[in-house]
Amino acid sequence: MIGISKLYCSSVEPSDLLRYGRKAENLPSHLLQFSEDKKPVIAWNITRSCNLSCLHCYASATSDKAPDELDHEEARDLVLSLTEYKVPVILFSGGEPLLRPDLFELIELAVSRGTRAVLSTNGLLITKDIATRLKGIGLSYVGISLDGLEHHHDRIRRNEGAFRQAVNAVTTSLSAGLKVGLRLTLTKGNQNDIDGLFDFMEELRIPRVCFYHLVDNGLNPGLDSERLTHEETRRALDLIAERTLGMFRKGLSPEVLTVDNQADGPYLYLKLLAEGRKAQAENALKLLRLNGGSSSGHGIGCVSWNGDVHPDQFWRDVTLGNVRERPFPEIWNDPKNELLVALKDKKSHIRGRCRDCRFLEVCGGGLRARAAHAKGGGIWEPDPACYLTCEEILQGDSPLALGM
Repeated sequence: MIGISKLYCSSVEPSDLLRYGRKAENLPSHLLQFSEDKKPVIAWNITRSCNLSCLHCYASATSDKAPDELDHEEARDLVLSLTEYKVPVILFSGGEPLLRPDLFELIELAVSRGTRAVLSTNGLLITKDIATRLKGIGLSYVGISLDGLEHHHDRIRRNEGAFRQAVNAVTTSLSAGLKVGLRLTLTKGNQNDIDGLFDFMEELRIPRVCFYHLVDNGLNPGLDSERLTHEETRRALDLIAERTLGMFRKGLSPEVLTVDNQADGPYLYLKLLAEGRKAQAENALKLLRLNGGSSSGHGIGCVSWNGDVHPDQFWRDVTLGNVRERPFPEIWNDPKNELLVALKDKKSHIRGRCRDCRFLEVCGGGLRARAAHAKGGGIWEPDPACYLTCEEILQGDSPLALGM
């Protein structure tokens, strides 16, 4: 997760982190990625059921409830285990999480035990009553999927009218006092909608947006035609950075993030240098070092609807254990799990051009799930989504290149 507003607009300074001691339990939510005692943020797909059939669904959600879905008591036990382990955030996702009848009770339980709860939803089921209830039980944030403007959103969601329903969910949630963010996956279809989405954010004063890079986890081979080229990705990042800075200059201060491509951090650093903003570039580099890059298997984890534990929400063909058989902390800290141990020490295993990249310590080698599912790939091969050139990663006068 790369904070465009943090790095490019200097909305966060390294001193902000030191003031909190970099302890997760003391950090506000927008600084959690920089904690030094990282317990994993948990993406919990609490149900496979969904009322849509989206083109880019990483969870292969269906209209039917999975027969092996955790029941109510098992779900409660998982919340108790995660909160006792002091995970900083539980992201309730799906499928469509609002289809699960005990969602509100599970959120309320997590919040009552001091864990931040956030919700990822397509928005179709959000009414005034539901938004008010979510606000009342202490939900920290609701992320509503909006994959472009109307034509492209409805095409990706394969549902005519989904865009208007999602927009209604945004306005309804804002009216209820919820913190709202947009969540969208960058595709060829919506790359030209970025300007329009920022206009929408400005109009409604939406405080947060996450731009996800497309991840092929081997479950949806039809996504090839949706994937941005490296040059298109660079243009998209330039536009996102430009529009974010424009909002800050207007007195607005949105939290703008990109997710699932750690190359965005070094790219912004190089962009700041090229623009002659050396002090901000150095500030960004310090934050990137504190963040540490890709955190699959240590800073983020995933629990599926049946209790399977994965290194992240995309690496679903790698199962570390099941919470029906062992508590989550025991699975997550298993010293005998060679993959988990290796993910905490990626620099010793990364191959190819990543191994010699001057940005390895701030990128962490990118997304291992994407590397593993690339054509001819492997877990430790370079992330094919890295769009930095060999000249950019191997040369230059940055502190990293100079060994400082």
